[in-house]
Amino acid sequence: MGRGPGHSDAVGLGISGFKPSFLVGIEAVRQAHGSRLAMLAGRPLTGFAVVRYVEDGEWFADCPVVLDFDGVQVEVCHCYLDNLSLGWDTIDTTAAITGWEGFEFTPAWSHRDERLEPFVGQELREVALLEWRPAEFDMAAGTVAVEFVFAGDCVQIFNGLDENRIEVGPTHPDYLRHRLDS
Repeated sequence: MGRGPGHSDAVGLGISGFKPSFLVGIEAVRQAHGSRLAMLAGRPLTGFAVVRYVEDGEWFADCPVVLDFDGVQVEVCHCYLDNLSLGWDTIDTTAAITGWEGFEFTPAWSHRDERLEPFVGQELREVALLEWRPAEFDMAAGTVAVEFVFAGDCVQIFNGLDENRIEVGPTHPDYLRHRLDS
């Protein structure tokens, strides 16, 4: 048996409150979530949650990355080649993830991640949407990432071809940056 179902097999993945609404393209994401993302600026990151397997601690990158900005929770989840879902205050990261009894690995919420831990307590300066626009042909062109800018560094949550990826540091030069204003 494998680690478990991916997005195409179980959209909610057994996560309490997770009802993704996937969007494609920068304009769709900006229209649906731009002003709300922009309003996060000025709030500190007070916590986060990612899903890890109990057995080996590996990050289950298919599941949403949940960031808590002083009581406002944003839930970022990529799937397929170009789908992005942003949720707000719906996922219960204290509830057990269900429906995995027949699988080899057990997913559970974790509040540890070496990439995100340094940002807890820091004030968010800005949120931007990033649109992948490489000079050469790339089947991922047009995918949308979310960038969270803090005083000393940035966190990008982007589509890693059907799963979430997290990077810390300067924005890759092939991204077209779209600032968000509240």
